[in-house]
Amino acid sequence: MLIRLLLALLLVVSPLRAQDPPFARLVEQLSEGPGFFDSDNLVSNETSYLHVIGALRAAGVRRGAYLGVGPEQNFSYIAAIEPEIAFIVDIRRDNMLLHLLFKALFETARSRIEYLALLYGRNAQDARDARYAQDGRDATELLDYFIATPYDSAAHARQHQALMATVAKYGVPLSDDDRSTLRRFHDEFAVNGLQLTFTSRGRIARRNYPTAYRLYSERDIDSSQVSYVSSERRWQTVRALQLRNRIIPVVGDLAGPRAMRAIGRYLSATNRRVSAFYVSNVEMYLFRNGVFPAFVENVRALPAGPSSVIIRSWFNQRGWVPDMQPGHFSTQQLQRFSDFLDLAANPDSTNYWELMQRGLPLQAPARR
Repeated sequence: MLIRLLLALLLVVSPLRAQDPPFARLVEQLSEGPGFFDSDNLVSNETSYLHVIGALRAAGVRRGAYLGVGPEQNFSYIAAIEPEIAFIVDIRRDNMLLHLLFKALFETARSRIEYLALLYGRNAQDARDARYAQDGRDATELLDYFIATPYDSAAHARQHQALMATVAKYGVPLSDDDRSTLRRFHDEFAVNGLQLTFTSRGRIARRNYPTAYRLYSERDIDSSQVSYVSSERRWQTVRALQLRNRIIPVVGDLAGPRAMRAIGRYLSATNRRVSAFYVSNVEMYLFRNGVFPAFVENVRALPAGPSSVIIRSWFNQRGWVPDMQPGHFSTQQLQRFSDFLDLAANPDSTNYWELMQRGLPLQAPARR
């Protein structure tokens, strides 16, 4: 009788979910055909990406399902939100490949210093023995160790071969071109080190694009370091999800007909709601291409709750928006799903500028 009572209570507290499919099958089932964008986007160009961390906490954005686009800035949001599952949705197949590399790095490394050593082609054994590996070191001290540690081409070659063997075990079909892309990506991290910056094809690189060093050591509005490598606890939060196959890279168009709808159906079937959806500045391109209404319908189809938010980026040369911070090339915004859907109720008469005027405040009003 007691056992039955405990089981009944468990069902009330933790509703049953459909079993998650194997990692490779889920990548395949949720993905659609790739599209083109003019950058590899190995690192972000948004110096403001951490400015929303405090506002996420204040808005009660926790757990649930996380969605995002692009490379590893997603991991800092994941470390803050601690979702049950995350989907990295990007129109570029190459971004899916990049996240397979990140997954292998997280699974191989046992600490953030080992992770950075493997990613940036330094000797992982030397990193393990470094005094900078102590848990209490902040991001700046950790990164300065790698600035002072030279690239080791032999170690990088060995490490890449071992990482590719790990990637192969995931079961995601890879062509020879895919393997060449993975090698090229890893080489760019290793050769450029923490001076790596965002690059794009057909556009001149801006002088104020941030380096990987700056992105890792950026701070939130309250001047605290909160990137995913700023503490061992944050890094381990992301690693735990990777080890459980809960960070799923998906090839998909945010305004496309398949991937976003498939994710929505999957979340509904597994009784999960979106906590946060990081869209960077993708909406600008959706407006430009005339497909923003399709994106709105895809967002509307996602299971959401009262605290579900969109995180977006605005590049400051396009005009003033709320929460701009001095010294930053970009501005982040937080907006509730409900506010977004109200603003976009008639998407043909909505514009990108209007969306940016209705975000949640990133800072509490100053007391008088």
